[in-house]
Amino acid sequence: MIRLYGIPNCDTMKKARQWLAEHDIEYEFHNYKKTGIDENRLRLWVKKVGWETLLNRRGMMWRKLDESVKTGIDEASAIQVMLDTPSIIKRPVLELEKQLHVGFKAENYEEIFRR
Repeated sequence: MIRLYGIPNCDTMKKARQWLAEHDIEYEFHNYKKTGIDENRLRLWVKKVGWETLLNRRGMMWRKLDESVKTGIDEASAIQVMLDTPSIIKRPVLELEKQLHVGFKAENYEEIFRR
């Protein structure tokens, strides 16, 4: 089962979804805006790739955070911020079997889905 996590109006998500469609790869799309993110799943992701990889510090949601939250960020507070505001999670997150990939680059997807 392939699952892609993100929000539909994100440009990077659009590129990832287009790449998957062009390569006839079926996947389930998990929309953070509609469904949020499950805490257990998020904690598993943090164990696999680290909270620093998952937390998008370049986006608008990060810029909107209070400065005290940003300067004091650690794993526990990052997890809480991601649970409260899932669109701050770097996109897309691709779950493929037991693998987890964060972000999109066509060359990386080529490698991931090499048949």
